[in-house]
Amino acid sequence: MRVISGERKGTRIKAVPGDQTRPTTDKVKESLFNVIGPYFDGGKALDLFAGSGGLGIEALSRGCDEAVFVDQHFRAVQTIKENLQTTRLTERSRVLKKDVTVALAELAGESPFKLIFLDPPYAKEQLAEQVAYIEQHDMLTDNGVIVCEHGSETELPDVIGRLQVIRRLQYSTVISITLYEFTELEERA
Repeated sequence: MRVISGERKGTRIKAVPGDQTRPTTDKVKESLFNVIGPYFDGGKALDLFAGSGGLGIEALSRGCDEAVFVDQHFRAVQTIKENLQTTRLTERSRVLKKDVTVALAELAGESPFKLIFLDPPYAKEQLAEQVAYIEQHDMLTDNGVIVCEHGSETELPDVIGRLQVIRRLQYSTVISITLYEFTELEERA
């Protein structure tokens, strides 16, 4: 695995040892960032179920100001910290060893995020509920995007609160990604 683009382009990052995590492949990561915006002008990223931290690190490399990484597994947290050191992005990052539900409750009072990545183990997906929580607690900026990576058999609703699907991407018979953003301001009025 490597950082695809931006200031840390080409830097190799480690996967979490063992088979507990399923890292987003470089091919999927590159395609995803081409869709959501190849580069960013600031903003915060939130990488939930972060695993190796590859998505949040990519967002930092492409111009996000800071990122918060959340994973409840010790090995994942160790790997994220090592990858942040390797990419020299530690100072722009915060790593939380917590369950995602607990972390969302703690982060709900902070300034909103521009990018939120949700990439849970496919067998434990609660994406619709987590996206609803994010929407209800105003955790996403008006121009922000929520990226949900999930099993291809999972169908997420077109609309969750004020959020709507802007794109659905199918990468294989196993991997799909659904992108949410706020509906247009005129539509919300």
